[in-house]
Amino acid sequence: MSMFECEDLFDYLAEQNDRHARTTSWWRINDLVARESIAALRPQFDALAPFPFGPVGSTTFPYFQMGAIDSLDLFGLDELILFSFYWRNRDRYRNVADIGANIGLHSVILGKMGMDVTSYEPDPVHLAELRRNLAANSLDQVSVVPHAVNTDGGSVEFTRVVGNTTGSHISGAKENPYGELERFNVPATSIGDAIEGKSLVKMDVEGYEARLLLALQDSDFATMDIVGEIGSEVNARSIFERFAGTKVHLFSQKKNWHPAKSLNDMPSSYREGSVFLSCKSEMPWE
Repeated sequence: MSMFECEDLFDYLAEQNDRHARTTSWWRINDLVARESIAALRPQFDALAPFPFGPVGSTTFPYFQMGAIDSLDLFGLDELILFSFYWRNRDRYRNVADIGANIGLHSVILGKMGMDVTSYEPDPVHLAELRRNLAANSLDQVSVVPHAVNTDGGSVEFTRVVGNTTGSHISGAKENPYGELERFNVPATSIGDAIEGKSLVKMDVEGYEARLLLALQDSDFATMDIVGEIGSEVNARSIFERFAGTKVHLFSQKKNWHPAKSLNDMPSSYREGSVFLSCKSEMPWE
């Protein structure tokens, strides 16, 4: 049986939260199993056919190439771990913002769990695929906003990394973007407007996360949690120093979701997992 056919997949992953650091043998073994399982489903992706996906059931997610990365790469263990967190908290979080939605896998999964989702994605190519994936899964409760999210709205220059469009970003968010680049202006929604009324925010903004998080007030976290990646050591330091000594805790996958007590505890790239920002005393895995 494929990992994805197991109806208790997300419960199993959630129950192993004290092993989620990418340095554990548990992580390495299960990441390999996840990659082998999704590779075996390639024929369904190519045929636009649904496949079984844990407790959310039949899911359609057509194969899509994004330069060196493709849609199969979006099903790595770290993503499955976040899906397991969503599943465990599907009754806690009802209104969700997916900031940096890409082609929509998180939006699809959140929507299939019954949450009301607002997806922000500025790249027109990704937007078209995002909308196709939502339609294929009949997810009318997911709203798509064709905007980037920045600190003050308006418009912003966007850099598309042609060789790996998952690395596309607001211009200036990365010091040395590589390969062929295309730059164009896109509309933007301010982070304040994007989080309004949301209980959970998934943030994957390719190096722009520090600017967004530093624009928030501690009070914003009274009824909202944020989960996402940190793209650099500079951003990790800025975020750690910003929230040190506040009521906002930084729960680090690098530390098996324990609070980051020092800068070294913070992830500084996707290779070290995600961070969860919350006023909760612990990350809710139960």
